[in-house]
Amino acid sequence: MLKTNKPLVIPGVYDAIGAKIAEKVGFEAMFQTGYGTSATLFGMPDYGFIGATETLDNARRICRAVSVPVIVDSDTGYGNALSVWKLVRELESAGASGIFLEDQRWPKRCGHMQGKEVISQEEYTEKLGAAIDARQSKDFIIVARTDARATEGLDAAIERGLQNKKTGADAVFIEAPRSLEEMKIIGKSINAPLVANMIEGGTTPIMSAETLHKLGFKIILYPLSVLFANTFATMNILKELKSTGTTKKAKQKVVNFDQFNDLVELPKFQKLEKKYRFSKRE
Repeated sequence: MLKTNKPLVIPGVYDAIGAKIAEKVGFEAMFQTGYGTSATLFGMPDYGFIGATETLDNARRICRAVSVPVIVDSDTGYGNALSVWKLVRELESAGASGIFLEDQRWPKRCGHMQGKEVISQEEYTEKLGAAIDARQSKDFIIVARTDARATEGLDAAIERGLQNKKTGADAVFIEAPRSLEEMKIIGKSINAPLVANMIEGGTTPIMSAETLHKLGFKIILYPLSVLFANTFATMNILKELKSTGTTKKAKQKVVNFDQFNDLVELPKFQKLEKKYRFSKRE
């Protein structure tokens, strides 16, 4: 996945239907977002509310629904180095193609929120090493994320990124740089596949994939775009229904029944139903 010379633009998804849409429109990989998982399962923020069970269960559903690589937001690994080892084994068995592993202290929160803390680099190196040891395929991607920009400054975050590369991470992710200038510094300082995290309204300025690639970034992540867009669309259609009592005027804002059935592959299952039907019913 990381061998291509092109920037890899990856959308965030949080359920099977979103994953199928991302695949249908042509994305070559996708990211299971932790915020999206927490928000859609519990109606709660990315604030340490989900654990390994929710992350793994959601990964199974998403990976089963698509044939393209799914990289899973694994937060802090939900425990110590052994917890990380177990989670990597289980996610790989579930069909995931990689993880993001961060160095926040639990309970973690979204990387673009205030009040974060990070564990020591020594402790994180153990967890990252456990993830690397646990994977059974070299194609399983391990992205090392540091949130130290917010707590220790950019220089310290870059030092952590360099150490994570040395430990063996496949890609390095410095979360929430605050300006184009900081993005330039990161790109010049770390010779490794780098992740840029584009959150609408977040700490890092939104830039095009072309611009970010020129700065040295390989993975261009849009983790919450689908969540935000679906929230906006849902609010609008429900407001219209509440105010007018009908959705007659919303035809251009929604897919129709047949289009949705095609997306979830109803014709395929209708054929299977005929194939496995008893030749004679009693």
